[in-house]
Formats: sequence, structure tokens, C-alpha cells
Amino acid sequence: MRRSHGDIFYIHSRLLERSTHLSEELGGGSLTALPIIETEAQNISAYIPTNLISITDGQIYLSPKQFELGILPAVEVGKSVSRVGGKAQLPAYRAIAGDLKLGFSQFEELETFARFGSHLDEETKNVIEHGKRIREILKQNELQPLSVAEQIGVLLTLTQGLFDTISIENMREAEKAVIKSIGAIPEAIQKSLYSDKGLDDAGRESMLAATKTALKEFQKAE
Repeated sequence: MRRSHGDIFYIHSRLLERSTHLSEELGGGSLTALPIIETEAQNISAYIPTNLISITDGQIYLSPKQFELGILPAVEVGKSVSRVGGKAQLPAYRAIAGDLKLGFSQFEELETFARFGSHLDEETKNVIEHGKRIREILKQNELQPLSVAEQIGVLLTLTQGLFDTISIENMREAEKAVIKSIGAIPEAIQKSLYSDKGLDDAGRESMLAATKTALKEFQKAE
């Protein structure tokens, strides 16, 4: 028997509902469903993907092209969406990385435009060079998770443009130097990253001072 689109939608929604209920014997509560869809020819607008997207709270789109370029995880920012957004993040993350997605999307558009060999002004060149460093920082090494303090320290250094003087080839090592410097930051500041208030001005300056010093020492050793 051939099923209609409405039938498929109903089946999908029921599967998601079932995945959210835990038995009382297991403590009750809910479980977030994570449907995984393989698109055909990267066609995200096909019925099945859009059907599940309409039910869920967003999607992470993994791009085969980025995977082939060695950009891992191969998340395509333009097609990845969260309806929850920054509300699920710690305030410290929102304050530092709020405009990161927009900046990276603009960079990708400019980078594509620049491939045609058009004349670029200095400001556009700077946006592209900064975007390349965003892309390098967003690459993650397998089985090497970072703590909240390390992530925020690296993102703060990135958004302040402190990596822009580092060559792309040396970005991995420069990031390691910044991560190492985060360990010397006072424990009180690190704990504040988990609070509802987030990172205050004093903590921000302390973190930036540590990462600036680390990058200066790194550049001297290059």
C-alpha cells in the first residue's frame, strides 16, 4: 500500500514522540531525538528532509565538499539552523560568539566571489583573511575536546582579531599556545564562565591579557 505524505509525516512525528519518553524505572524525563538523514545529491529541499526539519528544533548539515577539503567536522554554516539558538548556550558563549556565524557566512560568500579574480579592496581582503582563521579554529581534532574555559578563551582571541597576524600554517600551534595560557587564569574567572552573568569586563581583560602574551611568545619563537 502506497503511503501519502501525510502518513509519512505522522510516522515521523510519532517516532520523535516515542524517543522523548523515558520509563519511570529509568528515572523518567525525556530524551532528545537525533534523526540522521542522507540526502540525494545534497538536495536538502527534498520532501523527507524538509518533513523532518519541520518537526525538529533545527538541523546540522554536513557537507561532502567540506569533508573532501579536510574541514572537520564538515558543518555547512549556511544550511545549519537552530530554532533554540543562543538560549541553550551559557551567557559567556553568547557574549563572545554571538556574531561568529554571521561573520563566517559573509566570509564564505566573499571567498567565492574572490575566486573570480576580481579586484578586492583592503577591507574585503581583511574579512577574507579573518574568515580563513575562523575556519581553522572551527576544525576539531578527533578525541580532543576542550573545556568551557578553553573554548571561550580561543573564541575570544579569535573574535578580537588576535589570530589575524598568525599564518594559516601556524594556526594549530598558535591555538595550542592560547589553550595552554588559559590554565593560568584565576579559578574564580573560570568558574564565572558557568554563571548566569557570564564573563565580566575584568575577567574578559584578564583572559585577553593571557592570550595576548601567549601569542607574542609564540610569534617570537617562530
